[in-house]
Amino acid sequence: MLDFFEHLRSDKTLVFHLNHFRPLTPSIRCVSRPHHNRFHRLWNLIFVFAMMLSFQASAQPYPSRPVKFVTASTGSPQDVVGRLFAQKLAESWGQPVVVENRAGAGPLLSIQAVAKASGDGYTVLVSSTAFAVTPYLYQNLGYDVDRDLIPVVLLATAPNVIVANPSSGIRSLKDVIDRARQGKKLQYGSPGFGTTPQLSAEYLFKVLGKIDITHVPYKGIPPLMQAAIAGEVEVASAALPPAVPLIKSGRLIGLAVTSASRNSAIPEVPTIAEAGFTGFEDDSWVGLWVPASTPVVVINRLREEVNKIAAQQDMRDRLRNVGFEVAAGSTESFSALVQKELRKWAKVVKETGAKVE
Repeated sequence: MLDFFEHLRSDKTLVFHLNHFRPLTPSIRCVSRPHHNRFHRLWNLIFVFAMMLSFQASAQPYPSRPVKFVTASTGSPQDVVGRLFAQKLAESWGQPVVVENRAGAGPLLSIQAVAKASGDGYTVLVSSTAFAVTPYLYQNLGYDVDRDLIPVVLLATAPNVIVANPSSGIRSLKDVIDRARQGKKLQYGSPGFGTTPQLSAEYLFKVLGKIDITHVPYKGIPPLMQAAIAGEVEVASAALPPAVPLIKSGRLIGLAVTSASRNSAIPEVPTIAEAGFTGFEDDSWVGLWVPASTPVVVINRLREEVNKIAAQQDMRDRLRNVGFEVAAGSTESFSALVQKELRKWAKVVKETGAKVE
């Protein structure tokens, strides 16, 4: 290093190779010529030290400080799954992983917050199937789905579920269809306009079942579940996890799950295909995204750690107890899923005429 400063003070040409600090990085030539004054030599010093500090910062392992998971409202499927993985990641990394809820306009505010964040890996989006629905419900997103965010890894999957209040006398999807066709006025509740439980129910009842049933939106899952238990609506469409304990306790009756196969948390509840309605499945999912400028090394580190956690039996058991199945996998497979879901929900929104009100 002393030789380095002697070169800067001399009239000799200096070639400083960054390869000494970072392999495979192209060399940078800093040249000091006789006609350069002291200002130029000082500038060379400042430049080199700035580069050295940059190398030192980039060499720090990820994560070297707290990581923030940004998600939608408390109690949502992505919030539940995000908190379980955040706890495990914090234990593994020795760094806090804090979950921050950005409620409002479905998942829109949480997605916008991460799309505009610094791509350093310390602000991560935890979102659900609603990520693939939102572009077709809002005209001014404030972000570009393909340009501003990178899918990292799938965390877990769970179907939606159609439930009924026990006092309604409804015990199956067939009962719902038969009553509606007999001219009886029925209502179904959902967590709100544009949510996947609402869109699933609209498609199931109005497109496949061809019945007239009134939608009653609630502001999230907790008030929806309270309304269903109280009998304010005969039927409700909800994310499975918060409905599982209510179905198991008998406070609600499970009519059908929207997945291709029965769910291990409530195996007695049939699928919508088994209930007589084929042609539509809705496996809700939860995954991670980061800003598009995030380095590949950070994305890989995050994905690899999630896959390690997903392989742990206690994590699988905890998720299954609330109706989720662990997913994980590659970044490429998750990206392909997101693109497939974007196409599917574009079709559903168009055919149901769904709008955000």
